[in-house]
Amino acid sequence: MNDLTMEQWRALYDDLSAEDFLEISKNQRKKGVQQLRKKAQGSLEKQALLLEAWHKRNEPKKKLLSKGAILIGGVDEAGRGPLAGPVVASVVVLASPILGLRDSKKLSEKRREEFFHIIKSEALGYGVGWADQKEIDKLNILRATKLAMKRAIDKLGFNLDALLLDGTPMNLHPQEWALIGGDDLSNEIAAASILAKVTRDHWMIEMDEHFPIYGFAQHKGYGTAKHIQALKDFGPCHLHRKSFLSFLNDK
Repeated sequence: MNDLTMEQWRALYDDLSAEDFLEISKNQRKKGVQQLRKKAQGSLEKQALLLEAWHKRNEPKKKLLSKGAILIGGVDEAGRGPLAGPVVASVVVLASPILGLRDSKKLSEKRREEFFHIIKSEALGYGVGWADQKEIDKLNILRATKLAMKRAIDKLGFNLDALLLDGTPMNLHPQEWALIGGDDLSNEIAAASILAKVTRDHWMIEMDEHFPIYGFAQHKGYGTAKHIQALKDFGPCHLHRKSFLSFLNDK
């Protein structure tokens, strides 16, 4: 190994796991190799922290498993607060660890997109449900959110033994556990929050092509200064939640 060039060491670093690279390079004194070892050690430490966080967020599921539940889903929503567009809910059942999951709002857009595809590929099952702006106006946002969650669960394709959800109880399942801040306390809820948010964001970006004056691609329907000014200048479109726009009548 002493005869290897730095180019060869870099190739080994790229090809091997951090553990294997640290093992084969342990007797090397080259400055460049030592720098690669430092990077590999940092990667191992980061992985250990992610694994620790996964296990911590797996505690709610473990408690339900201990009570005999096997198929355990997490459900969450995106879009309760915006002035326009649907509320979107998702339910996810995980089969194996996906390290790094957390509340979708605490992830960058790039990382959410990455997890969106990983979750859809690796989850045991998932479902996505919507309630549109007309249903929100008719039912109110809480009931519309519950409707979206029911629709997501119906699309799962199999029955759940238990359900974890963020916030307050929704009476969606006989064995339901509501966790305040659940999208940072449960891997399943975190995964559901990511699917729901990215699905909704994609749709709002698509709608921006049809209604560019409102800036949906930037704010996803939330009440930013730009959005509110556009509402005052042009009035609402059919995607807006009329029950959320009473401020337009204020003098």
